[in-house]
Amino acid sequence: MVSIQLSHVSKIYKGKKRGENVNAVTDFNLESQKKEFIVFVGPSGCGKSTTLRMIAGLEDITSGDFFIDGERMNDVEAQDRNIAMVFQNYALYPHMTAYQNMAFGLKNRKVPKEDIDARIKAAAKILDIEPLLNRKPKAMSGGQRQRVALGRALVRTPKLFLLDEPLSNLDAKLRSQMRVEISKLYEKLDTTFIYVTHDQIEAMTMGTRIVVMRDGVIQQQGDPTFIYDYPANRFVAGFLGTPQMNFFEATLTSKASRVSLLLKDGQAISFAHKKRKLQPTYADGKPHSVILGIRPEHLSVDPKGPLKAKVSLSEILGSETLLYCTLPLKDGSQGPQDEAVVKIPSRYVVKNGEALNVQFAPDQIHLFDGESEVAILSDAHGKFLQAPSIINRIKQVKDTPVSK
Repeated sequence: MVSIQLSHVSKIYKGKKRGENVNAVTDFNLESQKKEFIVFVGPSGCGKSTTLRMIAGLEDITSGDFFIDGERMNDVEAQDRNIAMVFQNYALYPHMTAYQNMAFGLKNRKVPKEDIDARIKAAAKILDIEPLLNRKPKAMSGGQRQRVALGRALVRTPKLFLLDEPLSNLDAKLRSQMRVEISKLYEKLDTTFIYVTHDQIEAMTMGTRIVVMRDGVIQQQGDPTFIYDYPANRFVAGFLGTPQMNFFEATLTSKASRVSLLLKDGQAISFAHKKRKLQPTYADGKPHSVILGIRPEHLSVDPKGPLKAKVSLSEILGSETLLYCTLPLKDGSQGPQDEAVVKIPSRYVVKNGEALNVQFAPDQIHLFDGESEVAILSDAHGKFLQAPSIINRIKQVKDTPVSK
């Protein structure tokens, strides 16, 4: 089984002037000892593709080490790493057939003709592209071209599969189909996949482990379901989930297991945190500035609910309805209002402008420090999560030695 390790890997791009060096990736640490489907996810410019290119050998590593099966790969040329990469734009030769595209790399490595033919036919069967082998790319759909690109990588029998946003050029239906195809391919092969995407749906549905990045820094990594349930900071909480988590500025006071929150609109809510612990620093009975987070599916319409809201817009999506609400100021004055999205069953009829009460699930709330934005509630096992503080994030590195 192939093992990979990235130890304190950083990438710094040298600026034109002194002091303009840009830190693209900072202290990236990742270790995999078994077959995994690892997804790097985050917004554009977060460093995920740069990290993938360092693994592939297409970018130099400024500092840190990259190992495959215990062998340091920093100075090993890309063609000698036994890594296959699938790009966003397919990168197929337009004048070659699918068969010729898949055979091209193997011919350059002087692989025997019989072996090339056997590998291509085996890959074509796995990817269901046997009827396409004599077609050129212009005679294929986007999804078919992507399958051929996958086949070209597959015939190399690599130690690692790297995929850099391979579905971003496809329409929504094809993306859904190709997500399934790539997941099936992963199950059939005994190797590790590393997949880059900005699409959190792809990350959640395909990855066995996801690595959430922002500004070149890992924010959190782990099982997709665990990260969704227990985000380590506000950024992760807001990035994963559609619609995104609702956030409210609040003042917290807590003693023992009882938490009281005063929202900025004047509404107050109180609850007991039974399954999750509050960090002791915040349980001293003194007021603390925090951010309350609640996902739309954990809010419901209930006459006894503690939050008063007014429906601005409702969207009926078939199986569910989204209510876009405002939380009116308690004193009736004019000013900025909190907004919330509530996900309810589609058969529940609500009119725009209707006032209602909203209930929440106490065990499903999230609390983040008002300044650092890191989580201050434990996970279900009582463990407090570690995450970078938003106020300490490094965006530029000055006067740092940079490799070529």
